[in-house]
Amino acid sequence: MKILAVQNRMGIGDTVIFLPYIKALSKKFNSPISILVKESSKANQYLDQTDYIDKIILLDRDKKINNRHDGFFGFFKLIKDIKKYNFDKIFIFNSSLRFYFIAKLSGISEIHQYPLFQKTKQHITATPKKFLNDKLNLDVKEDPEIQIKEKLDIKSIDKFNIKKNEFNILLGIGGSGPTKRIPAKTFLKVIENILKIKKSKFFLATGKKSEEQIILKEILESKYKDNCISLDDFTIRETLPIIKNCNVSICNDSSFSHLSAALGIKTITLMADTPLVYGNYNSKMFPIIPDGETNVGHNTFGKDKINPEKVFKKFIEILN
Repeated sequence: MKILAVQNRMGIGDTVIFLPYIKALSKKFNSPISILVKESSKANQYLDQTDYIDKIILLDRDKKINNRHDGFFGFFKLIKDIKKYNFDKIFIFNSSLRFYFIAKLSGISEIHQYPLFQKTKQHITATPKKFLNDKLNLDVKEDPEIQIKEKLDIKSIDKFNIKKNEFNILLGIGGSGPTKRIPAKTFLKVIENILKIKKSKFFLATGKKSEEQIILKEILESKYKDNCISLDDFTIRETLPIIKNCNVSICNDSSFSHLSAALGIKTITLMADTPLVYGNYNSKMFPIIPDGETNVGHNTFGKDKINPEKVFKKFIEILN
C-alpha cells in the first residue's frame, strides 16, 4: 500500500515532532510512509535511514517567489509530482483547501485531512493526536524516533576518539533566532562545572550565521578549547552518529535539541523564548526555563536568565 503524509510546517523541529504520527500510520497499515515536507525541513538528511519512512518528497514552496510549487502553475506541478507515485491514501496534517484539491486531482482515492478552514489555534501535538484518534482510533503516545545505521556509529567512535570512560556531551549552541541563543558565558560555566567531576568532550553544534559563530568562537577561544570539537562544518547527516554517541545533550531550542532527543539521547532544553511544548514533548527532554519565570513562550526574552547552576544540577540528575 502506498501512503503519503503531508506535513508542511517550516523547520526541522516541526518535522521531528510529527514523526510519532507518521510511525503510527506505518504500524497501522504495515507499510512505510512517504512524506511531503518543505525543503527547509531538511528531512532527507536525517530520515533517509529510518525504516518507517519511504520516499521523502520535497515541497518547493515558501515565502519567496518563483519556487517550483508556488502559485497557480506550481499547484499543477505539485499534482504532477505526486501523481506519478500512485498513492492509495493521503493524510494531510493541515487544514488547507489547496492540499485537498491537490490530493483529489492527484487521483488519491482515500483522503484524510484536518478539518478545513480551522487553521488557527491548532496545537502542535494535541491536534495530530486527535486527528489520528478520530480517523483511525489510534492513540499515539510514542516519542519521535530517528534511526541511523550501526556502522556509522562505529565510524564516528573511531574518527572522534569517543571514549566510554569520558562524558561525551553535545552542546547545541545555535538557534534560529537571536532570542533563542543562550550566551557563551552560560555554556562556559556549565562546561567548567562538568569538567570538575569528570574528563569530558564537548561537541559544539551550531549554524553558520555570524551571531552563532560569535558564540562558537568565544567557547573555542576559552581555556576549555582542548575539550571542545566544533561541528559547524558538518552536515546534519554527518552529525547524527556523533550525537548518538553522546551521554547527554544540552541545547538551545534548536534543530539539535529535536534531533538529539529523537535519537534517544537525554536532552536538556534551554527554553528562553519559545513555548514550552517545543522543549518537553519528548520524554527524553528536560527543559530549563529562565529564572523568575513559571512558564515560557514567545516574548519571554529569557536568554540571559538561564541559570547554568540549574543546568548542571539537571545534568547530574539525569545521569543518575
